[in-house]
Amino acid sequence: MSQPRNGTPGDLEEIHWPSLVAAVCSISAVGIAIGLGLPLLSIILEKRGVSSTLIGLNTAMAGVAAMVAAPITTKLAHSYGVAQTMLWAVVVSALSGVSFYYAQDFWMWFPLRFAFHGATTTLFILSEFWINAAAPPSKRGFVLGIYSTVLSVGFAAGPLLFSVLGSDGVLPFVVAAVAILMAAVPIFIARDESPVLEEKPELHFMRYVFLVPSATAAVFIFGAVEAGGLALFPIYAVRAAFTETQAALLLTVMGVGNMIFQIPLGMLSDKMNDKRPLLAAMAFMGLIGSLMLPVLSHSWFLMAFVLLFWGGCVAGLYTVGLSHLGSRLTGSDLAAANAAFVFCYAVGTVAGPQVIGAAIDVAGNNGFAWAIAGFFGVYALLSAGRLLFIRKRG
Repeated sequence: MSQPRNGTPGDLEEIHWPSLVAAVCSISAVGIAIGLGLPLLSIILEKRGVSSTLIGLNTAMAGVAAMVAAPITTKLAHSYGVAQTMLWAVVVSALSGVSFYYAQDFWMWFPLRFAFHGATTTLFILSEFWINAAAPPSKRGFVLGIYSTVLSVGFAAGPLLFSVLGSDGVLPFVVAAVAILMAAVPIFIARDESPVLEEKPELHFMRYVFLVPSATAAVFIFGAVEAGGLALFPIYAVRAAFTETQAALLLTVMGVGNMIFQIPLGMLSDKMNDKRPLLAAMAFMGLIGSLMLPVLSHSWFLMAFVLLFWGGCVAGLYTVGLSHLGSRLTGSDLAAANAAFVFCYAVGTVAGPQVIGAAIDVAGNNGFAWAIAGFFGVYALLSAGRLLFIRKRG
């Protein structure tokens, strides 16, 4: 089993606030650093005359690092402890983040990307495991809704900081490093409440990818749609005759939907013993919203209205999928499944932009909507088929 060191049976339904604060601060700091770092690093490379292809290749190291780090994170946490591993990950990510400024040779950015995103992936996995393990079952969705909302705020704050700090000098790198290092304070304070992994996971890592398929498939779809959609939506919107400002505002509306719906969706999932019908419903809503995009491209306000709810559905796959994972597993199995969860997210972030970009090239501008609808449609069909199969077995 995995529980806070000082946990007692009498407080199973109480929220462990030090654990919640440690996990939320950890992931929000990572969100700020990534939100600031992604545009910052791309702009600096462009100023240095690096081609877009090479910039994209360097950026793709984030997904590769996540896929490599996910399987070994649980082993590190088992050997050295959850809080200790998180503290080391904070140090590695902060140091590698600052090192980008001093690395003048482009080839050096590849190992730095690998170190930075490998360490932040470790923080993602262990903070989610910690919060899943510490959340009382009846309030797990609510707690994870808070977690997802704060993470969204962190990602939104990063680009805002970039717009203020710019790309000149060492200051933006120092700000990102300080944001990450600040996460060490609540982790250190709550270290005695961090979960203890008393045994190694029972299954091989890849078995956990398929152990709770409704959750891991949901986060794969989320990663694909989020990464591909955010990266290529400005192109889609401008080609659909919106201005760059209008396109940026539509992305903002999606982000607002992402933030405001996570706590209500989490609370709704708390009222459901089986989260899978809710995951299927959000996939169907995502499918319908995607198919509506070409029809609504003549009206900014109608597009914004749909994207507000659509953004909530997309992010809800992550929140409810994570809650479903926590309701099915405990202890080292939950830690390993959390790693598989983040692994599937990373695979989605690599696959999404490729598929959506290719769809635009093949089918024209509306290929953007068709590709995203395809992702949602596949998950909707799989989840609906799985629910029917389970009911027939029952």
